[in-house]
Amino acid sequence: MRVLLRTGGYLRYFKARLAATIGLISFEHAFRLLLLPWSMKVIIDHVILGQAIDADASGFPGYVAPFVLLLRDLTNLEIMSWMLLLGIATVTFLGMTLNRADRNSAGGAVGPAYAYLADGHDSATRTENQANSAISSMGGLLGLLDFKIQLRFSQAINHLFRTELADHIMSLPMTTLDDQRIGDSTYRVLYDSTSANGIMQALTIGLYGGLLMFAITIGIMVTNYGNAPEVIVVGLLVGPMTFLLSAPFAKLLRRRSEASRAAGSLTTSNIEEGMSNVLAVQNLGGNKQERQRFSDASNNSFKRYRQMVVSQLLLGASGTLAFIVGQILFFILMAGHVIDGTYSAGDYFVVLYYFYVLSAVSFSFGFMFAELQEPIAGMARVFNLLDTPAEKTAGGVELQEIKHGLVMKDVGLTYPDGRVALRNINLNAQLGEIVALVGPTGAGKTTLAYLVPALLRASDGSVSIDGINLKDVSVESLRQQVSYVFQETQLFSDSILQNIRYGNKSASLEQVHPVARTAGAHDFIMALPEGYETKLGTVMSKLSVGQKQRISIARGLLRESRILILDEPTSALDPQTEAYLVDALHEAAKEKLVIIIAHRLSTITHADTIYFLEAGEILESGSHEELMSKPNGRYRKYVSLQAG
Repeated sequence: MRVLLRTGGYLRYFKARLAATIGLISFEHAFRLLLLPWSMKVIIDHVILGQAIDADASGFPGYVAPFVLLLRDLTNLEIMSWMLLLGIATVTFLGMTLNRADRNSAGGAVGPAYAYLADGHDSATRTENQANSAISSMGGLLGLLDFKIQLRFSQAINHLFRTELADHIMSLPMTTLDDQRIGDSTYRVLYDSTSANGIMQALTIGLYGGLLMFAITIGIMVTNYGNAPEVIVVGLLVGPMTFLLSAPFAKLLRRRSEASRAAGSLTTSNIEEGMSNVLAVQNLGGNKQERQRFSDASNNSFKRYRQMVVSQLLLGASGTLAFIVGQILFFILMAGHVIDGTYSAGDYFVVLYYFYVLSAVSFSFGFMFAELQEPIAGMARVFNLLDTPAEKTAGGVELQEIKHGLVMKDVGLTYPDGRVALRNINLNAQLGEIVALVGPTGAGKTTLAYLVPALLRASDGSVSIDGINLKDVSVESLRQQVSYVFQETQLFSDSILQNIRYGNKSASLEQVHPVARTAGAHDFIMALPEGYETKLGTVMSKLSVGQKQRISIARGLLRESRILILDEPTSALDPQTEAYLVDALHEAAKEKLVIIIAHRLSTITHADTIYFLEAGEILESGSHEELMSKPNGRYRKYVSLQAG
């Protein structure tokens, strides 16, 4: 119920489309239920059987009687002609007859407007249908209009959930993202989010439409056929009977749906991992191993889906039994009333019509809870991820332009799983300085750097900029003044120009060229067929690691920030480009604080202060000369190892 209510709450964003949908449903149901069944009574009693129409049109509701009296003096052929015109008009505007026992839309229509693509046999491949599904309760011209509204409604709902979920994933803390598999997140965005459409259709066409039909039908039957209450009771009993027979399968269906989605998510994750590591797979001869791993995951996904289908079949068989029993009881009861003269033959078909409406609605309501278990399982996965605490970027003190620098006092960081990454970190770095973080692999250099833009938060101690604790600062205002060039190149499938301007969209081409030259990227960019307009999505594989790194460095240099962090910026650069970049960093450090994480001595020896880390602690700090002057210093030993 929590999932249903929460999903239904999103309807507030689509008030106009919801109002249009409800309006069309209301008109269609009211017209069919209030008027059309009585045309069958006219045809059977007064055309086929030739009975005369009473002067007061007895046997017809008061709102229908005036129209029936207009037919009183007409011949049977003329009456039938008018009924034929009414039928043609109804089919043209509303389509065919109402009420089939449709579990997805209580009292749906035979021949309504709907559209589906071919389905696959797992949860994922059916979602393209769910994302673009549209089911109207009518056909004809109004059905096409309703269908178009429903289609736009479904797509808008799905777009909203996909966008919100994707945006939330981007805002998750790094500690959470490290634990969240990319394939699973992709599955939830693309596949689980489409479950919202099934719930929305159940709440609008199913619940509202069913309740409206229920109210109209009960009102007419009580008013016109109140002396046969047992017929009404039988129609109503179909609902409880269906619910009792289908309820035991509801929990089973939800579990099977959850298992199917989890298996599909694992398959997506396997594909993502295999593609991300394709070079390692090919180089290490792991093709057969990866193929088998994916094959096992894929087979399991289909197996879980088959189990879900079996549950649906059992559910359908149990509910259909109640519907058939209701029809048999109705036939016995109503046929007896016609034989003893209580009702005419025309009344039989009118009541039969209303009985089918009543029993179909009851049947659908009885099925609704169980049928909703599948989309509920999908939306539960969506909300589970949406409820994962996001990184708090808004709120807090707006950080003004940095004028002094960064101070860390007794800083420690412990990951949620208990691993201690940093301890007793004390660091002082001011604008105008180049600070180098040095140490063996796994020493905690990158983790320490992540504390500056608040990509990670300190568990102990304080990290402050210009005397303001970062815990009290608006993360958004902080990151506007910190540029981070990551060790793993982060580029997008856009033009090289847009990649460089990603952090400074207003930068002109005249501003881009100098930073590209500084990063050693300008010459190879200009050698490309389309220069700065070259799309990385098409030539990414043709760029070397060093070329990608240079583009990333240019992006960091272009951004108007007061703190620039470079994680292994020269690892893929040639000595000449590295020397040029180091000179450029000294120039940039006149107005910025530059923090460099590096192993190459040529990059770090000119730093104002070097912090040597090992096992998450700063063991030594000072200039290159100061640290080298310590005979048994850790930094000196580190340099000696590099020098051989």
